[in-house]
Amino acid sequence: MISPRGGSPIASNRAPLVLASASPRRLALLAQAGIKPDAVCPADIDETPLKGELPRLQALRLARRKAERAAEERSTPGAIILAADTVVACGRRILPKALTADDVRACLGLLSGRRHLVFTAIAALGRDDPRQLRDCVVATRVSFKRLSPVEMDAYIESREGEGKAGGYAIQGRAEAFVRQINGSWSNVVGLPLLETLNLLHSCGYR
Repeated sequence: MISPRGGSPIASNRAPLVLASASPRRLALLAQAGIKPDAVCPADIDETPLKGELPRLQALRLARRKAERAAEERSTPGAIILAADTVVACGRRILPKALTADDVRACLGLLSGRRHLVFTAIAALGRDDPRQLRDCVVATRVSFKRLSPVEMDAYIESREGEGKAGGYAIQGRAEAFVRQINGSWSNVVGLPLLETLNLLHSCGYR
């Protein structure tokens, strides 16, 4: 990197960043904050909930495991590994990642006219001590209006909710369903930006 005044070159001390997620939404949120990962290394892990596991703890367990798996599979000296997992819950009930139209319908039926919580856990392995895992969980409360059968059918037909935790994408058509939101909007999308930037900073990312 060259000094803007034409002086001596300035060495970049920025650690490489590896994102352990294939989510285009997380990539877009990082780009919104001016961050472009040096590599994307999706972590293929078993995401089956454990018996009796609480939503917050599931999100944290999966985010940690994704970071560890990415570190095992990719050897980039001095890299920072960033992973995340999002869980949508009604009370203690964890909603699935909707894979089919029937999954989306079941999720919308539970969310209609009710409040629910969205937990996103983020985990990072830092450059200074790759064995030290830093993490946190962010919770956002979202209230949906009561959805009519016509609204539900139209949303299911759009297929927007397929592949999404809880069967909806707040950054899309489903934002029209939200009566109230308390907390981080980017957390519901899949990556709480404030907390993510703070975590990266604590790991030595500049």
